[in-house]
Amino acid sequence: MSSHTFNEVALKELRDGFTGNLITPDNSTYDEARKIFNAMIDRRPSLIAQCACVEDVVRSIQVARHYGLEIAVRGGGHGVAGKALTEGGLVIDLRQMHSVSVDPIERTATVGGGATMSHLDRATEPYGLATTGGRASTTGVGGYILGGGSGWLDRKFGLACDNLLSVELVTASGAVIHASENEHSELFWALHGGGGNFGVATSFTLRLYELSSVSVMLLIWLPEAGVNVLRTYRDFMESAPDDIGGGALFLTAPDEEFVPASLVGKMAFVVLITYAGSLSEAYQVAAPMLELGHEGEFISEMSYADLQCMLDDPPGHRNYCSVEYLDAFPNEAIDRFCAHAKNMIVPSASQHILLPQGGALGRGRSDYPLPWRQAPWLIHPYGLYQDSADDQRVRQWTHDTRSALKPWESGAVYLNFIGDEGQDRVVAGLGQENYARLANVKAQYDPENVFHLNHNIKPT
Repeated sequence: MSSHTFNEVALKELRDGFTGNLITPDNSTYDEARKIFNAMIDRRPSLIAQCACVEDVVRSIQVARHYGLEIAVRGGGHGVAGKALTEGGLVIDLRQMHSVSVDPIERTATVGGGATMSHLDRATEPYGLATTGGRASTTGVGGYILGGGSGWLDRKFGLACDNLLSVELVTASGAVIHASENEHSELFWALHGGGGNFGVATSFTLRLYELSSVSVMLLIWLPEAGVNVLRTYRDFMESAPDDIGGGALFLTAPDEEFVPASLVGKMAFVVLITYAGSLSEAYQVAAPMLELGHEGEFISEMSYADLQCMLDDPPGHRNYCSVEYLDAFPNEAIDRFCAHAKNMIVPSASQHILLPQGGALGRGRSDYPLPWRQAPWLIHPYGLYQDSADDQRVRQWTHDTRSALKPWESGAVYLNFIGDEGQDRVVAGLGQENYARLANVKAQYDPENVFHLNHNIKPT
């Protein structure tokens, strides 16, 4: 169908009763509206439907399907693969649907499908409540939860999807349904890791926990100290209480007061310790790390919402990243991990990351399609840079790092941490048996694979 026909016919049909904004390529706001977090992705949809309510979503799906338009669904737009955009199709943009309603008595939050972590965290903050969120305030809640949802609090409160109570979903047929343990229970299971394969999630209800503040310790070393510090950090985390979260990483040291002037703009090794409790308790628990003679430090007790935006990734950069889960992290693995930091672009916003798991994350329900949750460690080479000439270098660094740690890999994949790496990696992200079960759910709710712009599960 030509864009001329689409503009005159489909657009007119969609506008009837649509309460949000409809943006076409001739609109002055079009380029801004189609911009997503990964600047590497440049696609031009025929229409961006900025939905204001569930009825707008239903209408968008119906019209797009009637006129044969490919559908992309946008929440936060953070997905590294850029699946929130379509070339020539219709984008269902949920960003106007970002309301958060908190019930402090029941300790639940009902969150719009277009909300970001910041919307959720700031809404729960006045009540002294929180739940596991992503590691950046600009991450979209929807895609994050549907992919499983790992964050600073997952060792304390489990994954985000572990705290999912119900989902409002618009299916490929335009039906509005509610999935929970008691309604559409098989679909509800699938929404714990299966991503956006089954419909457009317009609302989530989440379990909350009491958490008035967190303690944060960001400790900085020279990069050559990385091997020895990381060995201590590994031993520290293997016996750490569930209240401890955080990670270790190589990065370009920022121009901040707590960073020694001699390190600014150069590679540094950093350990971030988060503690779900008071600073006095954190000092006691983190003593083994504080005794290692770091070069600089930022130590503070703050609200969880403030922690969430403390390390936000800068927008407008090219993104390329991957992940590998490790069943063990012996000294040789530490040596290899640190050696590959030298191939990261410095200075840039890139990060060479190691994250611990365990705690409530590892003890969570093993029947969800999240085969990576039992691994004790993950490596996450994360390229954030600006020059397209560096694309191949970043790809090579990412996959060389994965290859170097292959002897200890579990084979599982967190799909929220990768771009397009092939169907085998999608299956690895869900588990072989789980994938077959998910394909049956897909066949029931989206038999024609309308929602295929994702880490796709093909219907049985």
